[in-house]
Amino acid sequence: MVTIKHQYRFIKPKKSIHVFILALFTVAIQLSFAADKPVVDRVEPAFWWAGMVHPELQVLIHGENIADLAPSFSYKGVNLQQIIKVENPNYLFLDFTLSPDVKPGSFPIEFKRKGKLVFTYTYELKQRRVHSAERRGFSNKDIIYLVTPDRFANGDALNDTVEWMREKANRKNIGGRHGGDIQGLIDHLDYIQDMGFTALWINPLLENNMEEYSYHGYATTDYYKIDDRFGSNEDYLRLSEEAKKRGILIIMDMIANHCGLFHWWTGDEPTKDWYNFQEQQDKPYSSHQRVTLTDPYATKADRTMFSDGWFVDVMPDLNQRNPLLAAYLIQNSIWWIEYADLGGIREDTYSYPDAEFMSEWSGRIMQEYPNFNIVGEEWSVNPAMVSRWQAGKTIVNGCVSYLPSLMDFPLQKSLVTSLNKKIEPYSNTFNDLYEMLANDFLYNDAYNLVIFPDNHDMPRFFNQVHGNADLFKMGLVYLYTTRGIPQIFYGTEIFMGNIENPGDHGVIRSDMPGGWKGDTVNVFTDEGLSKEQQEMKDFVKHLTRFRRDTPALHNGTIQHYTPVNEVYVMFRQDEKTKIMAVFNKNPEKTVIDLVHYAETLEGATKAKNVLTGESYDLINEIITVPGISATLFIIE
Repeated sequence: MVTIKHQYRFIKPKKSIHVFILALFTVAIQLSFAADKPVVDRVEPAFWWAGMVHPELQVLIHGENIADLAPSFSYKGVNLQQIIKVENPNYLFLDFTLSPDVKPGSFPIEFKRKGKLVFTYTYELKQRRVHSAERRGFSNKDIIYLVTPDRFANGDALNDTVEWMREKANRKNIGGRHGGDIQGLIDHLDYIQDMGFTALWINPLLENNMEEYSYHGYATTDYYKIDDRFGSNEDYLRLSEEAKKRGILIIMDMIANHCGLFHWWTGDEPTKDWYNFQEQQDKPYSSHQRVTLTDPYATKADRTMFSDGWFVDVMPDLNQRNPLLAAYLIQNSIWWIEYADLGGIREDTYSYPDAEFMSEWSGRIMQEYPNFNIVGEEWSVNPAMVSRWQAGKTIVNGCVSYLPSLMDFPLQKSLVTSLNKKIEPYSNTFNDLYEMLANDFLYNDAYNLVIFPDNHDMPRFFNQVHGNADLFKMGLVYLYTTRGIPQIFYGTEIFMGNIENPGDHGVIRSDMPGGWKGDTVNVFTDEGLSKEQQEMKDFVKHLTRFRRDTPALHNGTIQHYTPVNEVYVMFRQDEKTKIMAVFNKNPEKTVIDLVHYAETLEGATKAKNVLTGESYDLINEIITVPGISATLFIIE
């Protein structure tokens, strides 16, 4: 019997080249039954791939009294390093070592009792896709479209309600399931492509078999299975394939911090410390005090209550310090990348799990896929708090982070503050935004931050600027101009929002008009859109396509000038293109004295308005811009 002190060996990420093709998805279980013999109901991961960089693989096997059996097999290039038994006899963990030259193929694992065969499981090592290890993750070349799948489009009404699952569909319930699914996403990939978006971040699709509020997806009950109400694993793979044909990367939303209370292992956990506070009757909630991780004066108790406390009663906090659970979560993330051909991961509540685990998790993924990208959610408006998690930073006890990207909550907050701030004498309302961007020295790679006006957890951007369409457009132009990777929440293109109850999450994630049969307004066909909505949709499409097709807005250098008289000016440029963005908060037309920007405009003679096509002569060294506006110029 091996104790669970076994640790996953971490290998420093390095580049390598593998050429593989995708084999058919097959898993074979062969069982010989007898009244006193166990039945295996889980093998996770059910299959793996030959040619992975990391040589170790740990397989969880679950079945009644499975620990009574002795597994064995013979396959060239695969060695069974150890059999791990835990206090729960319903689990076995098999540690394999795969040689670098192991060939794809299948091999039977025999489970015996006292030398007598009880059953056989055929394990498969699949062939990897061509260039799988070199896959490109999302980058600042991309514009991300964020979708809550239950609320986007109902492509298959037959899966709205699944009889064996706890929550049924009820579109009248704002906090319930409405029926959106993977087929709905596939049906509207052409729309997403036509709008100019190149990456699709989808809120969690994994099984969420909870009693209520299961639509949002953040209480996983099976880490290897797409929720039946969204479709199947094969449907998710088909979505990825269809998106790839259109130049759209799929970003999977993952959660390592917690799962759903109705996860299949709840009540039958492998160990007594699988969940934090597992055996304590009253589960303490997380304090959500992220600052305790960086506070030099914080107590151990305060840090523990942040990291180990449960989100809510129905979301158990996972104990990533348990090496078996740590291996399980790491392998699950890699499995989905490889299986579904992912272009990125968005990791929920990034700072909540054990910090050393998150270092290993991010490192293992980047080890397998050096050009991949992962964005972590650290919901803090303090850039010092956010920047500490980015790759290359030492986060705790000498532990280094490998996380490439983070959600830029500080910039989002300062943008909204600057847009909403009232003009007063001797003030410059853009200072908050200007000064926040000046904090980029804290980041190892500010160009790899995901920037956004809103997301699925906060009031719609239209509500945040109090329904002011001019400020709304100004904010979008800024996000499409500055450094980073823009992310737009579905419906932003038609002013989606709710003034009466903007903070209600069910309202924030309202149904996309046209996603259901019988909708009188249809964003996908323009039917029923108001004039203002149609103009906004065209505005977003024009802006998105321009950014997509303009490399200077991807990696170009930035120069911005201190705001003067409620005017803030930023330049982006590369060897071929120079972009000038002028943000004007004054309510009236404003004359821009170009002499102030001579350092960057030296030699320029003409300018063209990106959104209107209007041309300007710069010889007179002035440009007039509308009141409360953002104007993009190509400088010649």
